[in-house]
Amino acid sequence: RWIKFEEKVEDGGERWSAPHVPALPLHSLFQLRTCLQKGTMLLDLDATSFKEIIDKALSEQPEEAELQPALRERLAALLLLQPQHQPTKSLLQLLAELGLSPCRGRKPSCPTGHPPAASSPGQYPRWPAHGFCCFLSFFAGKAKGRSEPRTQVSKTPLKEQLRNRFKKKVPPGAEAAHVAVGEVEFLEKPFTAFIRLRHGVSLGSLAEVSLPSRFLFILLGPPRVKAYHEVGRAMATLLTDELFQRAARQAEHREDLVAGIEAFLDELIVLPPGKWDPSARIPPPSHLPSPCRRTTVDPLDQQPHGNGDMTAAGDRASPGHPRSGEELERTGRLFGGLLRDIRRKAPWYGSDFSDALHPQCLSAVLYIYLATVTNAITFGGMLGDATANMQGVLESFLGTAFAGFIFCLFSGQPLTILSSTGPVLVFERLLFSFSQDHSLDYLEFRLWIGLWVAFFGVVLVATEASHLVRYFTRFTEEGFCALISLIFIYDSLKKMLSLADAFPINWQYRLDNVTSYSCTCNLSSPARCPCVTDPSSPPTLSLQPPATPAGLSRTQCLDRGGHLLGTSCQYVPDVTLISFLLFGGTFLFCIALKRFRSSRYFPVGVRKLVSDFAVILAILASCAVDAVLGLETPKLLVPSKLKPTNPARGWIVFPFGANPWWVCLLSAVPAVLVTILIFMDQQITAVILNRREYKLQKGAGFHLDLLCVSLLMVVTSATGLPWYVSATVISLAHMESLRKESATSAPGEHPEFLGIREQRLTGLAVFILMGVSVFMAPVLKHIPMPVLYGVFLHMGVTALNSIQLTDRVRLLLMPAKHQPDLAYLRHVPLRRVHLFTVIQLLCLALLWVLKSTVAAIIFPVMV
Repeated sequence: RWIKFEEKVEDGGERWSAPHVPALPLHSLFQLRTCLQKGTMLLDLDATSFKEIIDKALSEQPEEAELQPALRERLAALLLLQPQHQPTKSLLQLLAELGLSPCRGRKPSCPTGHPPAASSPGQYPRWPAHGFCCFLSFFAGKAKGRSEPRTQVSKTPLKEQLRNRFKKKVPPGAEAAHVAVGEVEFLEKPFTAFIRLRHGVSLGSLAEVSLPSRFLFILLGPPRVKAYHEVGRAMATLLTDELFQRAARQAEHREDLVAGIEAFLDELIVLPPGKWDPSARIPPPSHLPSPCRRTTVDPLDQQPHGNGDMTAAGDRASPGHPRSGEELERTGRLFGGLLRDIRRKAPWYGSDFSDALHPQCLSAVLYIYLATVTNAITFGGMLGDATANMQGVLESFLGTAFAGFIFCLFSGQPLTILSSTGPVLVFERLLFSFSQDHSLDYLEFRLWIGLWVAFFGVVLVATEASHLVRYFTRFTEEGFCALISLIFIYDSLKKMLSLADAFPINWQYRLDNVTSYSCTCNLSSPARCPCVTDPSSPPTLSLQPPATPAGLSRTQCLDRGGHLLGTSCQYVPDVTLISFLLFGGTFLFCIALKRFRSSRYFPVGVRKLVSDFAVILAILASCAVDAVLGLETPKLLVPSKLKPTNPARGWIVFPFGANPWWVCLLSAVPAVLVTILIFMDQQITAVILNRREYKLQKGAGFHLDLLCVSLLMVVTSATGLPWYVSATVISLAHMESLRKESATSAPGEHPEFLGIREQRLTGLAVFILMGVSVFMAPVLKHIPMPVLYGVFLHMGVTALNSIQLTDRVRLLLMPAKHQPDLAYLRHVPLRRVHLFTVIQLLCLALLWVLKSTVAAIIFPVMV
């Protein structure tokens, strides 16, 4: 059988082989061409049953090949016998049969025209113009002059056909084609017939599964060793070829079919007989050329690329953003690009909510929510340190929830996730220091900068400045994405290493000294009894009871004004070790479960479910390990009260009163730098998210997105909340969690990537959960921070692996003979590839050094 690739019943008739690329003898194709030139051909036949088809095929033979009436009857009786199929059985069925017949051996060959080792379905190629799929059943065997009594083909499908699990592999709308070949001793010359029905007709129990049929090919004749079998395989392979299917559907005469075979032969690639094993089965490739590309390329042009170079170069070409799309074309009118974005996105607004009704979206919401919470806590803590708590964790939570919700509701690309970024944090730190040095009110000064940035942003939208995005090349996109990804990786590792300061590792602990370790509570005055411990003595747990009669705990002792005395008072369990284990375990769990989709274990539905919820399952597993061990690892702490972090400030920032009047004009100067920062950060992220490789169907909205970010600057500045812009890594993780793949895939065929589940609901749900996180603190406090840092590391590594730069860096370390067969290596000299990579790495290193210094304020200009 063929469904995309060939499968054979293994010896013993109990198991289908692994799918493989069919390898045909060249002579069988020439014989098939002769059969079509000289045999019976019925095109657009009107028939409703298999018996009617056979009767018409036998009665309309050419005069030179016409059979005697007696032979015709015997041949019809033979063809109408019920074929024996090899069903696709579940594991439970196989175990049940094993229990009933544990010593089953090889079946004897069947004396009829259709032995059990012969049934085989074929490929279901897709019709570019008609959406037609072909499913093919293949019968081959040897029939003697007299056969045992057997039932005929049923006019209705059998129960076995209706229950056959193999039908799940066949896509909706598929049709069947049948190839019946065999050796018949009572024939003196071959009988050949090619039949195309006008309409697809269900032929009862003929096929392995119940499907409408359109094509039939019959070749029976006197015994010739394997000749008919190979011709039948050639016919089946042709019927599974997209271009020959088109020729077979549209053929009006015999010559049209022969021309289809000639076109197939023109593309044929011959393997030398002494250089490969004909019994070897060629595994299916991961990528196949599209039929459209095959029709547009002259076969003669492919001769220098006999190993598929043209195909690989075309199908694996580097995708980019829609540089020639109408999203980036100038209209020449004020706000022309913005209005065009609104007209483009408005028809999709309703489907942006209905398309989210899928279990995969629930997984994406939980995953991105935890990532966003961790990011908000991290940046909120750093903002608090940089601004004396004028902006803290609570402001970060509320700002992220508000800005993200509004952006997802009205933006042009709702898959984007807003967040605080490193360059914005650097600017906030410099601005606060400048305000302190010159006795200016920080929040009021920041308000005027935000208002100017919003004004400049609206001007950029009005003048269609986003069309400059078309000049962003892969060089810039990859450099920016690599920098942000490395920041995520670096920050997650830095946070983990800082745990060693809060929870020091007990390097000096010695088990033999356990009897000398103790800790007691001393309630006397510190002047009379100072609390001194020997720093050289290793701290550890004391198994001795407290010296005080009350048996006070450490907290009770300190609350009563007491002091801890003893060598084990500073003991801290090895929290750092378990934290690193949770960190690394979460990261490895995420990687392993994400790859589970392509595993060979369990049914495809289970694999998809596990892969979709990979990050959530990894977090739950790590949290369960932490709960079982019961160690006091650092936990996720969420603000529980709705009040500003700094009591000296309120929720509304007034524009006048604290600073001189000229500050509102001076603010325009730093606002220019922030505008450049916001524009570059927002638009580069938008370019990365709207690449062709993601197959987005609803279009981009560069102007609309920039307008939303600019207007949000007004609100966040007036309320003293952090400024927000598109977060590259989290947005990429959001899109990766919403990947769509084909539900039906043939044996040996990889699921086809269909695009991204484009909708607004996941982003809205994430930011609604962010807003109510203040009330979820009792639940969230059980999540260890090392687990969330492991998720951060996974996001950074995943984003880094999504760019071509990573592959080219690996090439620098590989000898030429071990390098993969990449498309650009076939057309670009290796030294040029290495030069391009080295320049990119140098620019990336410069950006890294720049962002780590005070000069980070000019980071967007350097990008």
